[in-house]
Amino acid sequence: MYKWDEAPDLNITPLIDVMLVLMAIFMITIPVMHYEEKITLPDGSKKTSVTDTKALTVRITKDLTIHYKDDKFTLDSFPDAFRLKTGDIDKKQVVFINADKEISYEYVIFLLKVVKQSGFTKVSLLTQ
Repeated sequence: MYKWDEAPDLNITPLIDVMLVLMAIFMITIPVMHYEEKITLPDGSKKTSVTDTKALTVRITKDLTIHYKDDKFTLDSFPDAFRLKTGDIDKKQVVFINADKEISYEYVIFLLKVVKQSGFTKVSLLTQ
């Protein structure tokens, strides 16, 4: 039998190097991956109609003009103007957002964000 002078050591340095490289690859590729789920949204209920006269309605058209009451606003001027015009209104009041079906979803979310940041807690999206 052979006698060794030293006790054998487990060298894990290559294992750590491989794991760090894999971790770097995953950190770079995972944020780039984009998952898309195809969904079909409902048309909405046509049995009930909105008849709340106290509710506020914000409407956005195809040309990205925002209408609130009798006033027209651009995307840039709407947040400040909406906060000024609704400063003295009860924030528990319902706000309806009516958007043209051909505009991008991001503009609807922009309106929703502005209304929520103005302090309103009840916001609904209207369907045709």
